Amino acid sequence: MKTIRTSHRARPSRRGFRTLTALAATVALLAGCGGGDSDAGSTGSSSSDGGSITFLIDSLGSSWVPNSSSISSFQGNVYNQIYDKLVYVDDNGEASPWIAESWENNADYTQFTLHLKSGVTFSDGEKLDAAAVVANLDYWAKGQADKGIPSIGLFPKTYTGATAVDDTTVTVAFSEPTLGFIPTLGYAGSVLFAPKALEGSAEDQADLSKNFGSGPYVVQSWKADDSVVLVKRDDYAWGPAAIGNTGAAHIEQITFKVNADPAVRTAAVQSGQADVAYNPTPQQINDLKGDGFTVYTPVYLGFTNGFALNTQVAPFDDVKVRQAVQHGIDRDEILSTVYTEDWKAARSFFNDTVPGVADESAEFAYDPDQAAQLLAEAGYTEGADGTLTKDGQPLELTLYPNPYLGASKQVDQLIATQLGKLGFKVSVQAYDVITYGEKIKVGAANVAAYEITRSIGDASTAANVFTDANSGENWFGLGQSDQTIDELGASIRSATDPTARDQDLEALQKHVLEQAYFIPITQIVQRPLLTSPKLTGLVHDSTAFAKFAAATLD
Repeated sequence: MKTIRTSHRARPSRRGFRTLTALAATVALLAGCGGGDSDAGSTGSSSSDGGSITFLIDSLGSSWVPNSSSISSFQGNVYNQIYDKLVYVDDNGEASPWIAESWENNADYTQFTLHLKSGVTFSDGEKLDAAAVVANLDYWAKGQADKGIPSIGLFPKTYTGATAVDDTTVTVAFSEPTLGFIPTLGYAGSVLFAPKALEGSAEDQADLSKNFGSGPYVVQSWKADDSVVLVKRDDYAWGPAAIGNTGAAHIEQITFKVNADPAVRTAAVQSGQADVAYNPTPQQINDLKGDGFTVYTPVYLGFTNGFALNTQVAPFDDVKVRQAVQHGIDRDEILSTVYTEDWKAARSFFNDTVPGVADESAEFAYDPDQAAQLLAEAGYTEGADGTLTKDGQPLELTLYPNPYLGASKQVDQLIATQLGKLGFKVSVQAYDVITYGEKIKVGAANVAAYEITRSIGDASTAANVFTDANSGENWFGLGQSDQTIDELGASIRSATDPTARDQDLEALQKHVLEQAYFIPITQIVQRPLLTSPKLTGLVHDSTAFAKFAAATLD
């Protein structure tokens, strides 16, 4: 669910005035540098329709290839305005019609029939008909190996194909029961692209101006990792009823402008030079709640923030060391030191927004004495400098903060201190978004602990990331060596009874946490926004991306 904090005062606080003035001057200089074809300032309208907004964002990522960037915390903000989905899934996990106005399934959930709205078109003029939907389903499920474009990792692996029955009817077939198919259609990566765009080369698909969608906005201009300018599509008439506007957007133009400094982004909104600041820090959120601005702190349907531990790399090839890390992290200290009340304690490796989440927090409760005992049982003894050693090797660990999360470095530094008290020698190495993507890979031999979070379409697909079965992502380096995960994952994927599925899902959560493959840190507030009080009507979906189609400027 999202938490919205709005106060009643519309002026910046005096305590931040001097800093605000200096930073606003910086933004004024930046606004004239490569901002695209639009005015970078806000030009609000007195009516409910019209005006433009500026959205300051940390980065626009390194690629616009759909299947490789569609779940990015950055590109997804743009994608959510220019592409539609078959189904809308809200921030409580409830699915409702969008391009698919209705659907049904057979008794064992191996075949679904989607009934599409008629008259929908992509911005390049192509029809969004059954044939276009089939092309997209194949793209999500299979990718394009000949072009180096992967499938969507959390799309159901049981997909066998889809058929266009007529212009507005699609049947979708699966090799096994696939209870979670419909919710998966609301996943961040399940966006509908014009078929001609999908036929393009990888280079063409990386060109945002050639990736046509059917959404309420279209791309006017873009400059790599600098800006994207969107303008509304006047003939749009098929939005999801759940957001409160099925027709054309009210706001005429959105300019996404890159600025890597959260203080500058925040100051720009405070001074009125921008309307939205992405990823304000927890401290900024705390300070700004009383200053007349709106702060959105959505929690998406997906995994908590945590570490995927590589069982193929020392010291995490030893379950006792993994369990020691679990019990050696003081999450209450992290929540009280780094975050605000909007961040909640983790109960599992899922956020509480996920249907089927179970309370397994006892498996990773803070207990430094138990952690020390586990390390002793694993054969570690204290060296001269206080670092634990085994067979002459120090107990070392490098943490790589997740650059998609604003407070990640601060959290990792605190965890390094906590584990250091147990005898770990921990270093923290931070990279920017692009370098992180190049150097830090889940499962890589140089990465023992990969800080990760992930939105999901449905909990049924979660086990796909744990092993390499069915081209899974193999987060823990297990391959298919853990029979319990394999069996529970298969049972969850093939379930036809939601109650039985949730029982297996609870067992999976318990097993993964007992084995300390995944180390939860906190439930994750992902994609927080600071907005001008003039901007109202933003809606967050299950992926925690904001939709602007129903938003207005006062």
